[in-house]
Amino acid sequence: MITVYLNKPHKQTTVTFAAELLTEAPSYRLVRAPWTRPRLDLGYVVFELGDSFYEHYYTDRWFAIFELRSAADVLKGWYCNISYPAHFTADAIYSDDLDLDLFVSPDRADLLRLDIDEFESRGVALSDPVAYQAAYAAFEQLEQMAHRAEPPFDQPLTLGHAMRNP
Repeated sequence: MITVYLNKPHKQTTVTFAAELLTEAPSYRLVRAPWTRPRLDLGYVVFELGDSFYEHYYTDRWFAIFELRSAADVLKGWYCNISYPAHFTADAIYSDDLDLDLFVSPDRADLLRLDIDEFESRGVALSDPVAYQAAYAAFEQLEQMAHRAEPPFDQPLTLGHAMRNP
């Protein structure tokens, strides 16, 4: 087990949860975390008890990718956090969210950029121009990965096993 800290500095919130470490490399970790909160309908996807998130964290990329699966192991899509590169310790992952997200549908046909107005209203372009440029570059990189079905966007609708690709 490992502890994940999703820090949302502009909302003064840190979401902390335990996750199962599945794979690790120097700049990459994959964890599995169950959805333990009440049902959440975002309009384009529903998070429910029994869902699992296969969360891909990187120390050299400005995003994290959360592959969402139902209790029956059916792919619901990918929820991508645009964030500063993650930081790893022996027993934890730290991720600082930039409050921009990308949702990718299971068939990769629909890619929804989320929370852009909120991000722009914070003035990140002036306060942290490096993060601002990296955030929009991350959108582009994620969208290209999804269109090309690059890992982890290459997962089938139903897995039936726990093998993952970094």
